[in-house]
Amino acid sequence: MHWINWVIVAAYLVWVVVDGIKKSKGTDTIAGYFTANKSLAWWVVGLSVMATQLSAVTMIGTTGQGATDGLRFVQLYFGLPLAMVILGVTLVPLLHGSGVFTAYEYLERRFDSKTRSLTAFLFLLSRGMSCGTIIAAPGVVFSAIFGIPLAWSVALIGIPTVIYTMIGGVQAVAWADVKQMVLIVIALLSIMVVLLVQMPVSPHEALEIAGATGRLQTFDFSFTINETYTFWSGLIGGTFLMLSYFGTDQSQVQRYLTARSVDQAKSSLLMSAYWKIPLQALVLLVGVGVFVYYQFVRPPLLFNPAHEEAVIQERGARYDELEARYAAAFSLREQAALTVADAVNEPTADAAMQTFLDREADIQAIRGEALALAEDVTGDSSRDVNYIIPRFVLSELPIGLAGLFIAGVIAAAMSSIAAELNSLATTSVIDFYRRWAKPEATDAHYLRVSKAATALWGAFACVVATYAATLGSLIEVVNRFGSFFYGSILGVFLLAMIPRARGTGAFTGLLVGMGTVAAVTFGAPQVSFLWHNVIGAVVVVAVGLVLGGLGSPPEGSDVTV
Repeated sequence: MHWINWVIVAAYLVWVVVDGIKKSKGTDTIAGYFTANKSLAWWVVGLSVMATQLSAVTMIGTTGQGATDGLRFVQLYFGLPLAMVILGVTLVPLLHGSGVFTAYEYLERRFDSKTRSLTAFLFLLSRGMSCGTIIAAPGVVFSAIFGIPLAWSVALIGIPTVIYTMIGGVQAVAWADVKQMVLIVIALLSIMVVLLVQMPVSPHEALEIAGATGRLQTFDFSFTINETYTFWSGLIGGTFLMLSYFGTDQSQVQRYLTARSVDQAKSSLLMSAYWKIPLQALVLLVGVGVFVYYQFVRPPLLFNPAHEEAVIQERGARYDELEARYAAAFSLREQAALTVADAVNEPTADAAMQTFLDREADIQAIRGEALALAEDVTGDSSRDVNYIIPRFVLSELPIGLAGLFIAGVIAAAMSSIAAELNSLATTSVIDFYRRWAKPEATDAHYLRVSKAATALWGAFACVVATYAATLGSLIEVVNRFGSFFYGSILGVFLLAMIPRARGTGAFTGLLVGMGTVAAVTFGAPQVSFLWHNVIGAVVVVAVGLVLGGLGSPPEGSDVTV
């Protein structure tokens, strides 16, 4: 990468860390450190919520998903607006007005300590693994693209993030998120402009080509629990996923606990309801644009440069043969793509389209052989979907814009990682250390423990990152990790709003819900992970209501049967 691009990346990292430290004012108490003394404006909280969710996994994995699979992925978010409206009238006012630091504190007030601790533990487990995946996205890609050790690649992102998160607390995290969100959007729009300028066909013709391969198909109204990206999976399963993520996940709850009032907390969530789907569509369209661009500019046979080099060294003759076939097939496909563009609205359009699709099938068959060869040589699946966009950025974007995009990827990673680390530390200290180990201590003591917890969770996430990188499309990995836990956790909070529910029923329901999801995950892997959220929530609520008469309200509870 050109030195100017590295200067842009380095300048951004220094700016974020320095500004984060400056924002540490007022964080000498746990109220300031964990909730910013409820002082943040709704738009700051709203941008922080969106930045937390728009991670490097989105910048790399979702754009790659758009290039290989099109717009279908956006259906995952169809339940988001509904979920935000529901949360605005249920959990948001409940938690914001309760004076808690974590969502799980409320569960002890409503049920008992064991339900609080189990739910908090499940959050720590799920969020710790997801945080590792978020680091894995840029870490592994940078390692392969730049040829640096994975540990150094992870450190490039992890160390600055841990520094400003430890020092500045949630306030530093939120304000860094605002800057990072702006940078991310600028980077995405810049790539889209470059694509439109450099493609040899008009935007309308580009859409025709993308549509021919099904990459503009947004809606799939088939109803099957075995398919992830359908309208119904997104609306039903996605609603449960978003309810749990934004309503019970401490990394999101902690965002709106910093808002000045309940109304401002609601407004911050509605910002996501209005803008998340269009923003996600933009991310996917960037991937679709890269796919169309590569109809006219020959892409590498393997996008993962590390695997490409390994295959060349060990199976050079075989790879050369595939490259020759690939070059010939690409030439035919390029001509077919130009014919499709020229034949738009002409009588020959259908025939031209079929020829193009046949040539595209030939290309995919050759790439399939190359991917199988790479897996045989390296012992790892190539997971090319995670390398499409970074390879495009470094080889095709002008100097400066490439650095801007890499900084955007790092920004996306840092915003999500900071939020995760901050919430993991908060839950560790409030729900476990202060609750069970040292109930009476000074704020200064709890702050020291919080900063140590932040560093420890950062180290844990880095270890997970080395494993997560082998699991496939990273955007799916994050949602799979979350969906294993989210539904059951959501079920506990739903029970908390039902007067007849009691602690024994909630605790037992949570155990049965997690067991059921595990049984479905490993016993019926064909069931889409989105439906795990529905299954977990329904089982927990059902068991909790059946056992609703067991146990009694905690002391001081105002819940009546």
